[in-house]
Amino acid sequence: MTPDGTGSGTLTRPSPTSPVPLQPGIGIGEGTALYVGAVLGGGLLALPALAARVAGPASLIAWTLIVLLCVPVASAFTALGTRYPDGGGIATFVTKAFGSRAATPVGWSFYFTVPVANCCAAFIGGEYVAGALGGGRATAMASAAVILMVAYGSNWYGLRMSGRMQLAMVGLLMLVLLTAVLTALPQTRAEHLEPFAPHGWFAVGGAVTLLFYSFAGWEAVTHLSGEFSDPKRQLPRITAFSVGVVALVYLGLAFACIGVLGPAMNGSAVPLTMLMQRGIGDAAQALTVTVAVLLSFGTVNAFAASGARLGAALGRDGSLPKWFAKGSAAGEVPRRSLAVLAVICALVMLVLSVAPVGVESLMTAASVLFVTVYVAGLAAAVRLLRRMTAAWCGAVIGLIALVGSLAFFRYFLILPVLLVAFAEAFRLFQRRRAIERTTP
Repeated sequence: MTPDGTGSGTLTRPSPTSPVPLQPGIGIGEGTALYVGAVLGGGLLALPALAARVAGPASLIAWTLIVLLCVPVASAFTALGTRYPDGGGIATFVTKAFGSRAATPVGWSFYFTVPVANCCAAFIGGEYVAGALGGGRATAMASAAVILMVAYGSNWYGLRMSGRMQLAMVGLLMLVLLTAVLTALPQTRAEHLEPFAPHGWFAVGGAVTLLFYSFAGWEAVTHLSGEFSDPKRQLPRITAFSVGVVALVYLGLAFACIGVLGPAMNGSAVPLTMLMQRGIGDAAQALTVTVAVLLSFGTVNAFAASGARLGAALGRDGSLPKWFAKGSAAGEVPRRSLAVLAVICALVMLVLSVAPVGVESLMTAASVLFVTVYVAGLAAAVRLLRRMTAAWCGAVIGLIALVGSLAFFRYFLILPVLLVAFAEAFRLFQRRRAIERTTP
């Protein structure tokens, strides 16, 4: 596709200025549930303890920075999704802004990160199940496999089914989380906030790199934008609702874990269980497992949906083999792309079962690739959106903040470099094949 949308990869959508026919699709409730489910991932189950281990109580600053960054980033992606409703999401925006050569590595970075992030989310949920049932890592792996199979299976039968499931589960999830936080907060102790920065202020940057795993998800709704009946009206409302819910849960849970649990949380793989035990006693075990499974499933479900759509769009536009393109039209189910993601998930789970890879390393690996995608998407927003609008200013702020954060990822930066290299090799291979076909 050329930057202006012409050529063999032309997007088959109406232009932003033409009327879009309203068709039955995802509603505001389902969309908000999918959005919140994508952002409030399984990482929320472990990140309060992991971030506190890195930066101590000062990790609350890292959580606050992440929440503040959500606002401009989400507004920029909403503006792009409203203007260019398409399953390609950020890859589509980058194509329009910089051409297909730039979009291919961006699409690959998101698409091939989805199964890694999903396995990580499912495994965290599995650890909570293992903590309740016993059995150690084997039980955690088996539980994670069940979460993955149910989420990918529900998406196999279409997004409407997934959206309804997500709506019911996110509502229950919010009720349980808020109950846990509100019942535990009266036990907050001021001494748990001292010393505030035991590892120095630079450690806050290290905590931020971990928390980017929880930050990922704000782009997910752009891949589903073509499924909304009226994205121009619905997406801003969905974004506003989602930002409010996410900010409330993130900051409330992080403060409660540090203020109530304090040093007792360090090294724990199940901080939410500990928090709920302080608030509601013996019923905490069952409720924690419920929350863990719902959070993990919500993440896997939403990212499987958006990732599958992206893969189909990349196949349609030539950034992946054309075989992936089946199911790329609005209303269709991209089962081929979804199947590839499921296979990659199976391979990652196999590696996890035989190699001593920690969840923290998986989170950081997924985070650096997500940040790379966000940098490209916000750069496209700066170029495509009307200057000096609120969304454009948000894109500029988000872009500067994310580029600066890359320095904290250190050797993990090799991952996006490798993906860019592989994507460029694929592009050159496709170009060579095209030349061979047209040469007499």
